Amino acid sequence: MMHLEFSLLPLSVLLPACVRAAAASRKGSSETISPDSCPNPPSRRPRQPGRSQPRALRGMDEERRGTWFGFGFCGFGQALGSGLGRQVHSPEPLRTPGGSLGVCRVSASWSYTAFVTRGGQVQLSGAAGGTADGCTDAWASEELLVLLRAGPGAGAELQAWAPGSAMRGDPLWSQAVQEAEHGPSRDETQAGLLPLLPCARAYVSPRPPFYRPLAPTLRARRLELGAEHALLLDAAGQVFSWGAGRHGQLGHGTLEAEPEPRLLEALQGLRMAEVAAGGWHSVCLSETGDIYIWGWNESGQLALPTKSLAEDGKTTAGEASGLEEDGSEVKRGSAGEDGAPAPFIAVQPFPALLDLSPGSEAVKVSCGSRHTAVLTRTGELYTWGWGKYGQLGHKDTTTLDRPCRVEYFVDKQLQVRTVSCGPWNTYVYAVEKEKS
Repeated sequence: MMHLEFSLLPLSVLLPACVRAAAASRKGSSETISPDSCPNPPSRRPRQPGRSQPRALRGMDEERRGTWFGFGFCGFGQALGSGLGRQVHSPEPLRTPGGSLGVCRVSASWSYTAFVTRGGQVQLSGAAGGTADGCTDAWASEELLVLLRAGPGAGAELQAWAPGSAMRGDPLWSQAVQEAEHGPSRDETQAGLLPLLPCARAYVSPRPPFYRPLAPTLRARRLELGAEHALLLDAAGQVFSWGAGRHGQLGHGTLEAEPEPRLLEALQGLRMAEVAAGGWHSVCLSETGDIYIWGWNESGQLALPTKSLAEDGKTTAGEASGLEEDGSEVKRGSAGEDGAPAPFIAVQPFPALLDLSPGSEAVKVSCGSRHTAVLTRTGELYTWGWGKYGQLGHKDTTTLDRPCRVEYFVDKQLQVRTVSCGPWNTYVYAVEKEKS
């Protein structure tokens, strides 16, 4: 049986008053992006020929046009940068069958990627291929490709396809879904992207049962699925988690599973704005731009010292076992910067506060299987964790247990607007910085 050692970081990193005070003292940059910005998201219903384009979409088209970039694993021929070879180590402009200018959303699985265009078309690239029109969203997994297609009135149709079907014939199953009801709190409870449905009362799973209802009291705003767990962000900024917990990915301080959504009590009193689920780790961002992270740290995906990198000579080498005050086991390196033994953290079962560069505010986060990507308010991208296929974008295959800025976008004077990680790769949308 595999033995997992885990450590609880000092409770001081979770004191809400301290966090709020530190966040309030930050000064914003003159060039910022909105946490809710998205590169030209599609409307719920594709525009009909001959009809004028809505003013909101005209404004999106008129803003600075950007470019999608990709890096990491492309062993199945999925569109990722130039498409040459099995991996891309540095960001490269994306080449898709229809061109990347029309792409507004990307959902990547291990062997293929789904691209959603502003015109409502889904294009597949990699081990799965094909196109489908009339779509407002797509969610790719190895087991299922899920499409959300515009329906009559305020409704939509959810369809699940086998990835190898090329979306031809009949879907494996389909179900009519409704938009969230209009009301005073609509702005608060507006649903996020798939796998959360537009009604915000259910989500779709890659494994049976595929359609899974949520308790109405949750008022879901965003939902993310890891390999064995789920994270939900509600309208009040609270985070819930459930599923397997053997890697600490639920954040409740134990390795026990949770069959139903359970409130993350360690974050109560802090309003969260974003959540992301990796294979076996979790991240959330507060409204003030702070990063909380927990779960499995095997490849440094938590940006905490990891034993595997120490053994490769990339972190402090040498170790000694010890017990924390709560009785949990932690491995310690020979010495840290202050001369004290440096801990190697394999599992972090409580949310830990993570600092980027001084003054940075995180606004978007995405996780791969074992890597993490965070976007700051000023449009800088930081990545860390497993880097075997170049998915960190640092021109190499180094694995990192600390946040590192992707210099490509800085050097090219590009401002990153959104990031979307596949299991072993990363997609980024960036625009040229405004001239000062």
